[in-house]
Amino acid sequence: MIQSDQELLEKLRAEIIERAFATNENRHIISPRGVDMTWIFDFRPILLSKTLDTICELFWRRLQGEGSFQVGGLETAAIALVAGMAMKGREKGGDLHGFYIRKSRRKDGFQKGIEGDVGQEPIILLDDAMNSGKSIMRQIKALEAEGKKVRAVCVIIRFRDVSFYEEFAKRGIKIISLFTLDDFPASEGMKVFAVRSRPMIAPPKDGFDIEWQFASDHPSYFRILPKSAPAIDETRLYFGADNGILWALNQFDGSVAWKFRTLYGTGDKRIFSSPAVWNCTVYFGAYDGNFYALDASTGKKKWVYLEADWIGSSPVVAEDLGTVFVGLEFGLWKKKGGITALDAKTGEKKWWHEMETYVHSTPGYSRKSGIVVVGSTEGNVYAFEARNGKPLWTYKTEGAVRAGFAFDEKRGIVCFGSEDKYMYALKIKNGELVHKIETLEPIYSTPLVHEGTLYFGVLDKRMFSVDLDTGAVNWKFWTMSRIFSTPVIADGRLYFGSNDGRLYELDPKTGAETSYFQTTERIVNKIAYNSGTKRLFVPTYANEIYCLTRHE
Repeated sequence: MIQSDQELLEKLRAEIIERAFATNENRHIISPRGVDMTWIFDFRPILLSKTLDTICELFWRRLQGEGSFQVGGLETAAIALVAGMAMKGREKGGDLHGFYIRKSRRKDGFQKGIEGDVGQEPIILLDDAMNSGKSIMRQIKALEAEGKKVRAVCVIIRFRDVSFYEEFAKRGIKIISLFTLDDFPASEGMKVFAVRSRPMIAPPKDGFDIEWQFASDHPSYFRILPKSAPAIDETRLYFGADNGILWALNQFDGSVAWKFRTLYGTGDKRIFSSPAVWNCTVYFGAYDGNFYALDASTGKKKWVYLEADWIGSSPVVAEDLGTVFVGLEFGLWKKKGGITALDAKTGEKKWWHEMETYVHSTPGYSRKSGIVVVGSTEGNVYAFEARNGKPLWTYKTEGAVRAGFAFDEKRGIVCFGSEDKYMYALKIKNGELVHKIETLEPIYSTPLVHEGTLYFGVLDKRMFSVDLDTGAVNWKFWTMSRIFSTPVIADGRLYFGSNDGRLYELDPKTGAETSYFQTTERIVNKIAYNSGTKRLFVPTYANEIYCLTRHE
């Protein structure tokens, strides 16, 4: 006997209550943010059982009026739903096409982000639950980048009112759900959830237009870590790519002004060093062991420093000294790293110090104090007199220090993160500890100091704001994935990227998200901003550059 929609819904609701809805009465529930939860929906037990057929039957009935379509979704819940819907299509006498989207692009093999062939039919995205909609928006962007159209999103349960999802409505995407939280009173319903989610504050909107987009060929998806971030002058943008090319692009339209190719590297490493631009010169290191100074106008070599085996460090220029500092790496026993100071005009070595472990860290320079600092993979931070290389102090952490440094000259503080899960603030003059802020995971990004506040991202998916006078945390903002990128303040807004492919725009005072831009690949590097043209240049780890302007 064929059951009615209402009978099937009641049957499914009973299954969800019995097998998929859990409270903290008899078990401990932790949220993605590491805090206790009172309840949770865990749909895996029913998606991997005969109840999947009931769900797919209800989905099929809701989608009958959509004409021809194909189904897809994000792993892992969508894998079962897509498979179930494909079988349901065969049962109904058709051939329903399906695919799923990976949370992370494969590092090996074909390095796919989408498994299965996406056909030409309009797409219905499937999921078990819909909350903020951020993960679904990323799927939509990924499919739009392939020239595909999403017609609707179909989920078992929707957590928020339909009006919350206006970004979907603007794209003409329907939201179809079998249930809402109000159908499960033990969850306290949509009203209580909405109050906790501050519904009076509208969700952030995509506030940017793409002026142009550039993609270097042959990106490496294997290395998920900061690569070569873009640097700009008044008219051009410079960055290194996985294929060994240092690109110079015209900021106006993204056209190639010139390119410089390094001939080799080590494995799939070519250029991870972020260039520095000064005095019409572009400085960068490469994994061929060379440090290059190129003419910014033509890309011609001015000079090359040849003494390293590899260079992953990014340079910093001391303009008042006419000196460029960079970290070095070697393949020698007890001489695996070092820092060198080079004459910025000639490339002549002014001084250098060797270290027993690799130096991937970007040196930091304090003009006021005349000090340069650098980190190492053994966890030490070294400070030297910038003019002559005289060692001043060393500070030991318990994890590798791979990124760069931020100075608060007013307070005489230098800040940096370590893989030991702490952010440090030390006195520049003597290395004395001022603040030590604990995080849940390692730190692999360079912090930012702005108006007495320290901002930094962590691999635990959070962006921190810390008062440098007290060391107290002002606010913490959660993203959906790890943060490698360095934050930037531009026109009173805080910008940074995350491995979820999202460029976040926050109010630096409150940590509230004010806008965003969604890419299809991870954002692991610092963005660049031209204050004259009001353009943001957003890099992805796939060697892409997006040139963005804000909506009026």
